[in-house]
Amino acid sequence: MTIATEDITRQTGPVPMMPSAKLPWLPGATPLMLAPMQGLTNRALRALFIAWVRPDVVCTEFMRVNPVAAKKRLSPGDLRDISPSEGGVPLVVQLIGHGREALVSAAQSAQDAGAVHINLNMGCPYGRMTSGLTGGGMLKRPELLEEIIPALRGVITGTFSVKLRAGYDDPEQVFTLLPLFERSGVDFLVLHPRTVRQAYDGLADHGITAEVVKRTGLPVIANGDIRSAEVGLRVLKETGAAGLMLGRGAIGEPMLFERLRDRAAQEPDCRERRAMLRRYLHDLLPRYRELFCGDAQVLGKIKGVVANVEDPELDNILKQLKRSKTLPAFQSVMGEL
Repeated sequence: MTIATEDITRQTGPVPMMPSAKLPWLPGATPLMLAPMQGLTNRALRALFIAWVRPDVVCTEFMRVNPVAAKKRLSPGDLRDISPSEGGVPLVVQLIGHGREALVSAAQSAQDAGAVHINLNMGCPYGRMTSGLTGGGMLKRPELLEEIIPALRGVITGTFSVKLRAGYDDPEQVFTLLPLFERSGVDFLVLHPRTVRQAYDGLADHGITAEVVKRTGLPVIANGDIRSAEVGLRVLKETGAAGLMLGRGAIGEPMLFERLRDRAAQEPDCRERRAMLRRYLHDLLPRYRELFCGDAQVLGKIKGVVANVEDPELDNILKQLKRSKTLPAFQSVMGEL
């Protein structure tokens, strides 16, 4: 039985007061989502993943909300990226910003541009360093969320989800926020079980994910440190999560989606991994040439992808790719794969 149809039994808590909008995945499915990752999940990379491994849901890079310009909350480039779906795969538009008025008007602008699924970023650990406490920094002022979350739900006509850390510096903070999410009618949560202060130190504690699943009736998507099919399947089994959101693990190894679906070997040998990397870079490069301007920008973007590939047996060639000073030099190393 594949992951897409697997029936996962989980203990549920209170049912949200508002009826949920149609979720961006099929009823009964266990969705595998491509995470929103700044500088990585651009439309070229999303298109490649859709053509190759077809995630159940894809997400934009986070879209910064302008707190000052009321008529231009989102950039023209971000607005052009918005649509209900891409290649038939539901597209979640992720907003990052602060302030009730700014976030509400940004959500309205996103919907006017065609967004059907909107997500609020309350997880980025670097948002705590800005003056407006965006991303994970929002958890530092939870009292403000009592206004922001219901206000967003009030204007979002499609699905409204929240991606968050377990807490700002207390990993149990998430439990205090569940009643707010439930009574506000949030449709689903994406949980990365580290604190904001942890950033990416240590390990994601999916014991917290399991406890959140027990305490809420909202679908919970597990995120964080899922870099192999073995780990992903274990997280699903042990937490009862509704699905998985794959970030760095998938950027480094797109076939992770198919391995989780049992359509590819869970433990590929070096030859297969080498062939996968060759195909990955070969298919991505022309897409990046079309999207980005000039060799320098293309090289920087594709090296950002390579930085997420973790494979000790390919370490030498990965180092050569990362050290390439020009795009022709990068392509020359690709030829050795």
